[in-house]
Amino acid sequence: MTSQDASLDTPARKPRLLRRFTFRRLLMGGASLDLSRLPRYLWIFALGSAAIWAPITGYLKSAPLRYSSQMSLILPGSGASASVNLADIGQASSYSNSAFASNSISPTETYKRLLAADRVIRDAAGRLGVDPRGFGEPRVRLVDQTAFIHVEMVGPSPEEAQARNGALMDAFFAEIDRLRGDELDSRQNGGLAAMEEYQNSVAATRSDIAGLQAESGLHSAEQYRRQVQELDDLKAEIETLSTEHKSKEAAVRRLELQLDTGPSEASIILRLNGDSTYLALLDAIAEASAELADVRSRYGRQHPEVVKAAATLDAASRKAEARAVELTGQGLRLERAIDGGRATLLTELVRQDAERAGIAAELSELQTLRRTESARLDALAPLAARLEDLQRDFSVAEAVFASAIARTQSSKTDIYASYPLVQVLEDPTLPDRPSSPNRKLALAAGVAACMLLFFSLCLAWIRGALIRGLLSVKGQGQ
Repeated sequence: MTSQDASLDTPARKPRLLRRFTFRRLLMGGASLDLSRLPRYLWIFALGSAAIWAPITGYLKSAPLRYSSQMSLILPGSGASASVNLADIGQASSYSNSAFASNSISPTETYKRLLAADRVIRDAAGRLGVDPRGFGEPRVRLVDQTAFIHVEMVGPSPEEAQARNGALMDAFFAEIDRLRGDELDSRQNGGLAAMEEYQNSVAATRSDIAGLQAESGLHSAEQYRRQVQELDDLKAEIETLSTEHKSKEAAVRRLELQLDTGPSEASIILRLNGDSTYLALLDAIAEASAELADVRSRYGRQHPEVVKAAATLDAASRKAEARAVELTGQGLRLERAIDGGRATLLTELVRQDAERAGIAAELSELQTLRRTESARLDALAPLAARLEDLQRDFSVAEAVFASAIARTQSSKTDIYASYPLVQVLEDPTLPDRPSSPNRKLALAAGVAACMLLFFSLCLAWIRGALIRGLLSVKGQGQ
């Protein structure tokens, strides 16, 4: 035995040689297959093929044609916000988040469930006038990581499938509009109690203000502040007039000392000097005085000329005094000051005294008015403070009420808060071929079943030859 033959008997080479030998023996055993059983297997294959193709053929011939119409919806992902400032009323703001802002709520899943809701199906079937049970159920499919919703609807004809899909779309949008309107009505009805409370608060505060205004005569706290300011101005005016009055009194006293007469006497003198009769009598007195002085210088006291001149002077003096009494109502020493600076001073004295008297009267009236107004404002002070508080409360209540109204009105525009905007991306399509039954799929399934039956029969036919080959290989190995 050579080294090469010895190496063939080694334990490592023996299993590989055994496998090669067994494979050859199996092939040789397979050449002696039993052909007598072939007709039996052919009949079995024919019967099996008939069993496979009979239901497939029956399904393809008897199944009604179904057509699928598809449409696509999309949900925009942006939010919207609005803010309105109303002068002296308040501010109204509305803001709607994006439909995809929350991770816990998916609007596409919500709308998917709504599309298949029984109420929507019934509404869509009613729009076409068909039985809801025969309308069918939509197939809704969501596309991951997008806002697309694909809807498929089946019908017995292309037009019927498209009509059903369109009716479903109309019913879906009608249901969304109804839900949005119901939400807005619920919000508005829920806020009516608060609105009524705000309105009652405003009305009660307005009633309190009206009662306080009727009681105090004040229409606003600003009016009270203006009256207080007017009282302060009145006090300042009184102080100014008081100073001016003192100045006038000092001027009158100086003139009285200079003229050695009072304002009343100066007034009488000026009045008398303005009367022509009185002035003529003064001239007569002057002539009589001159005549008396002349005759006294020449004659004695009891001389008839002296007595006559004295009587003439006395008569003229009595007439002048009578005229003075007639004009002024009182006697006065006779004085003639129609000429010279004394008349100017007398006139100035009378004027200054008249101004002093006017200022004194005005000052007295203003002081009386100040005391009256001061007492009245002291009594109005607590009422004015209460009125200011009520007006502040009224302003706050009115602002709250107006803002609530503005928010209620602005919330009506925020219709996409709970049910986001959805748009039709693709209208319901009109199918050009039936979607069911699927002939290609049925034929492929029949062919695959026949091939599996064929392979299984082949394995059953050659099983005897394989068993004999294995047994022979096992005997030689022993």
